[in-house]
Amino acid sequence: MKVIRVNNQIEGGKTAFALLKGALENGAKTLGLATGSTPLSFYKEIANSNLDFSEMTSINLDEYVGLAADNDQSYHHFMQENLFQYKPFKESYLPNGLAEDLQVEAKHYDQIIEEHPIDFQILGIGRNGHIGFNEPGTSFDMTTHIVDLTADTIKANSRFFSSMDEVPKQAISMGIKSICSAKMVVLMAYGKDKADAINQMLNGPVSEELPASVLQHHPNLVVIVDEAAASELNQ
Repeated sequence: MKVIRVNNQIEGGKTAFALLKGALENGAKTLGLATGSTPLSFYKEIANSNLDFSEMTSINLDEYVGLAADNDQSYHHFMQENLFQYKPFKESYLPNGLAEDLQVEAKHYDQIIEEHPIDFQILGIGRNGHIGFNEPGTSFDMTTHIVDLTADTIKANSRFFSSMDEVPKQAISMGIKSICSAKMVVLMAYGKDKADAINQMLNGPVSEELPASVLQHHPNLVVIVDEAAASELNQ
């Protein structure tokens, strides 16, 4: 485990990008990608680089159930807007939120991950220690699965939709076991509101009540934090 402290999110993105370049030089072929505000500076570094991903594969963590890929709140759309339009991959996989049989889709996604082992996985972390949509209480042995979003998550997401009825109530998420199968995991966190989760993740007991704590056992984990997110580490 390695913890890298940075001054801000922009520097964090540059640091993660440097780690990615190293992984590519060592033969990485498949990237595990995340959505949300945390990786945006990292994606900007990639978009502005001269790296070529046309022979590489990307696999995203999750997608909302019920949203078409072209919906502007879907994670497909997020990835297209923030990365893929600048750096297309040979293959880019995200769960199909409109699949007729969600359980079949979950098994299909596990098959994709098995056929394309993830070399370099990007993660953020929730204030409650969740990674992907793996909320507290999720089994560490879970692979891709269907998640019922919590009331807090639905409420938080409602600001992006014109009405509460439009807010997705479920998501398809890569499981904790799937995430931990990646050869290298780079987790980024910025801001004071992530400080407790980071401290518990790194120094607390390994418990399914704080999903990210399982990463203490990962053989190649790098955690990138600004000073605010790292503020409870030495208390």
